[in-house]
Amino acid sequence: MSSSGEAQSLPTMVITRGTEIRSDAKGLLSIRTPGNLIIQNSGSYGEIESTGGSIRIDENVQVEAVSVRAAEGCFIQGTLTAWRLQAKRIALDHHARAYVMLQESERLDLASTARLVGNFADEQEIYLMLGKFAGQLKQLPSSLDLGSRPLAAPAMAPALAAPAAPESHPYVPPRAAPARAGQLPDKLAQALGVLEREIRRPDLDAGDGTVLRDITAALRAGDVTRTARIYRDSFGDLRQPSESMRLAFNLIDSELRRI
Repeated sequence: MSSSGEAQSLPTMVITRGTEIRSDAKGLLSIRTPGNLIIQNSGSYGEIESTGGSIRIDENVQVEAVSVRAAEGCFIQGTLTAWRLQAKRIALDHHARAYVMLQESERLDLASTARLVGNFADEQEIYLMLGKFAGQLKQLPSSLDLGSRPLAAPAMAPALAAPAAPESHPYVPPRAAPARAGQLPDKLAQALGVLEREIRRPDLDAGDGTVLRDITAALRAGDVTRTARIYRDSFGDLRQPSESMRLAFNLIDSELRRI
């Protein structure tokens, strides 16, 4: 009788029909369910998705995930750290915390004591924002905990008055039209930084590397005319375009359309 009573007091886990649970290459658990999902235990996940219902993270529960998607609502009472959060409605209860880079929702409800950090619309916004404050990012220590104490501000305050340009090779003005350093438009400077990181990738296709070096050389020289002449055909010649390469193209394209 006693053992039966103990069994009845234990919580019951129900895996509904149509639910998919899998582990990725990094050992992170991913859950995809057609109905509502309630998370009552802290943990790290790859993807969490409710294709037809809502997701709730209970109070005092800390969840880390690459992606969280809900067809209806995502209700946060504890703490969520995620790269992407998508839901028709996102609601943060009192004292809830959400550290989210990309957020997509039709409705966002925040309690007065809740906190939402991040909230970018897409990757391009992230690159533009981080590029503008590259100087401040360099001053961050190599490892930070979200729960750690805030960094001291005095050393960063002067730089905030004049945001540093994105890290790149020294600007070289074109011979035909000498110009002062720093005249490269913001979006082209951002694209240059992205392309320089792509060129350093060890797995980059050799042909793609040659294409990117041509565009990068034009940007480094500040030769906007040459960049405008070659960038469309060059990007079209890429064999294995990455998301970062597409981002660079969009940055260049949106800037040159204004000229």
